[in-house]
Amino acid sequence: MNIYVAISATIALALSIFSFPLLNNFYLLKLTPATTTNLEADLVVTNGVIFTGDDSLLFADSMAIKNGRIVSVGNYSAVHQLAADGTNVLNLQGKVVVPGFIDSHVHFIPGGLQAASHFMEVDTVVQIYADSKKGSWILGGGWNNDLWGGDLPMASWIDDITPHNPVWLSRMDGHMGLANSVALQLVGITNLSEDPNGGTIMRTSSGEPTGLLIDAAMKLILPWIPEDLINKTGHVLSDWVYLGGVKAFADGSLGSNSALFHEPYADEPHNYGLQVMELESLLSMTMASDKSGLQVAIHAIGDRANDLVLDMYKSVVVTTGKRDQRFRIEHAQHLASGTAARFGDQGIVASMQPQHLLDDADSARKKLGVDRAERESYLFQSLLANNALLALGSDWPVADINPLCAIRTAMKRIPPGWDNAWIPSERISLTDALIAHTLSAARACFLENDVGSLSPGKIADFVILSTSSWEDFAAEVSASIEATYVSGVQAYP
Repeated sequence: MNIYVAISATIALALSIFSFPLLNNFYLLKLTPATTTNLEADLVVTNGVIFTGDDSLLFADSMAIKNGRIVSVGNYSAVHQLAADGTNVLNLQGKVVVPGFIDSHVHFIPGGLQAASHFMEVDTVVQIYADSKKGSWILGGGWNNDLWGGDLPMASWIDDITPHNPVWLSRMDGHMGLANSVALQLVGITNLSEDPNGGTIMRTSSGEPTGLLIDAAMKLILPWIPEDLINKTGHVLSDWVYLGGVKAFADGSLGSNSALFHEPYADEPHNYGLQVMELESLLSMTMASDKSGLQVAIHAIGDRANDLVLDMYKSVVVTTGKRDQRFRIEHAQHLASGTAARFGDQGIVASMQPQHLLDDADSARKKLGVDRAERESYLFQSLLANNALLALGSDWPVADINPLCAIRTAMKRIPPGWDNAWIPSERISLTDALIAHTLSAARACFLENDVGSLSPGKIADFVILSTSSWEDFAAEVSASIEATYVSGVQAYP
């Protein structure tokens, strides 16, 4: 069976998930079975500096591609033997080539909405799925009313385009969701319904439910939603869509003083941050998701939040037994003493976004104090030194999606207006940064057998850079992307 997942036009993206328990984890990569017969190449790429990301041969000057997969990597004298009359040859003219970049943390749907006309796109996105089978649930998430001026959505906004289907759309923070009128009627939420403990049914001035359910009120509708699709279809939904896992939140953000810390904020001495989900609920959701074969990723920024999630993951393993679960912590920005080693010991993926460092360098020093901020912020090198799997991403649309910017920041750590690096001991090498944005990012989402390095048998996803000097690239990371190939076919420009 051919297995595919979606492709981006410029870089391969591994998408983060928006909220428990919905499945919104789509990996933008193409998976095709390798061909072992007739090794005459479709494309030979040669005369370049090819960084393969494969320890068995880290650099090469040529590679051969057939049926979208790499069949040979090495020097030209060996690779060109696979060329035939119909083989295309791409002369790199000495340019540097790297594996296709994988973004380990993007908010694809909100980013798309933000790039368009904000709220108007919500209607468009729901309309796309409104042709679903009558009576089937339409599920989604990631909306943020702040992007369209702050007004909270109502069922009436989407009722006209979903007259025959129940709809549930969770907000990006996971604390509220929008149901259409069909869904409200299905579950029996009316003007007579009472607010559950710890939750609110939002109502109009006349007492009618608006469709918004907050916190515990969401439990009124979630049991009516059919089982997660993975139990019926497996991870592969179509030739282009792969279901990877689910995401939850342990705390808030540093900027809002809601990231959860062991010690209080320096600028708010009585504030330790916010634990946004009860540990028991988080454990229950993680256990259920893990049992269903779903990878779990949890947002944790503050040092205490990271320790709580690591403790919880350890409890899951004790209960279920150790398997190749590859539990993830998204952001992992501030780690207490000894916590970096726990990532390696427990086999937890540290999914981090270097570009946030540029804004946080100044704010962390103010909010946490200089000493604490410099002990525990963005510990890239410490994580690698403790054998943690470091996967880099952007958090787009919050930050720039260009992977070269993230790689440069991970290497340099120089915030705007600064002359020197912030916590220079935590800088990483170009090789480590590239691996974290390619092979380790692939491992972080169970796709390393198909993508992440330029190795025989893997998909021919690669990027041609503007530089011809690896030494210059390693020193300044000043190159730009000249072309992107996906499955051996030019996708950009």
